[in-house]
Amino acid sequence: MNLRRLFALLGLLIVGSTAIIAVFAPYLTPHDPFLQNLDGRMAAPFWLEGTVPGHLFGTDQLGRDYLSRLIYGARISLLIGTLVVICSGLIGTSLGVLGGYFGGRIDAVVMFVITCRLAIPLILVALTVVSFVGSSFTVVVLTLGLLLWERFAVVARTTTMQVRNLDYVAAAQASGASTWHILLREILPNIAHHLVVVATLEMALAILLEAALSFLGLGVPSPLPSWGLMISEAKDYMYFSPWVIMIPGVALFVLVLGINLLGDGLRDWLGAARDA
Repeated sequence: MNLRRLFALLGLLIVGSTAIIAVFAPYLTPHDPFLQNLDGRMAAPFWLEGTVPGHLFGTDQLGRDYLSRLIYGARISLLIGTLVVICSGLIGTSLGVLGGYFGGRIDAVVMFVITCRLAIPLILVALTVVSFVGSSFTVVVLTLGLLLWERFAVVARTTTMQVRNLDYVAAAQASGASTWHILLREILPNIAHHLVVVATLEMALAILLEAALSFLGLGVPSPLPSWGLMISEAKDYMYFSPWVIMIPGVALFVLVLGINLLGDGLRDWLGAARDA
């Protein structure tokens, strides 16, 4: 087994384990992640002195179990990443396929829209929108979904232009198939492997952006246990209890690393399958 395949399996293990934890979070958490206990604030995790039985990763500044909030944070991160990818993927893929297939003025309009999006500073627009509209789970998902579609559009447009003149597309046109049939049944399935790789990259980016917004107080609102919000709430205690910022930070790093490793593995596997 070569090193790249080993990394891909590691990424699959990380993402798969996180997904299982997120799905079964209510059954895996030892405590209610929202339950406060001010008498048990800032209890240390099991590898430090001052730990409290029953709280493996300690408690936060409000006495909430840190392990339980970390587990529910995985659900928030993966849910946001998945919903953002679905939203941005629909927008970007639709624009890219239409521009790549029809060309001409439609392609010029699509390229103009893509150029306008690329000229917009992503994080500044997200901060502005969320600060004006207000922070909520829905607002974060819609804001990121409406801002992260350009990679889908560029990849879909380029790959559509490559396959629109191939024999199977010409055969479908000659048989009298409708334009929508050709787009949905002939072109889209044959460019999907490129879009899957883009989806993994966009999911990792969406999770990081959500964490950044939550860290700035403009992401998922408290008391939802977002990893970015946990890092934000822990920054006032990081000098005396560095573990409160280290635990969610490491979890965020490992998840994003796993998604990127999985994306690289999917790219290699789909490329090998296509060449075969």
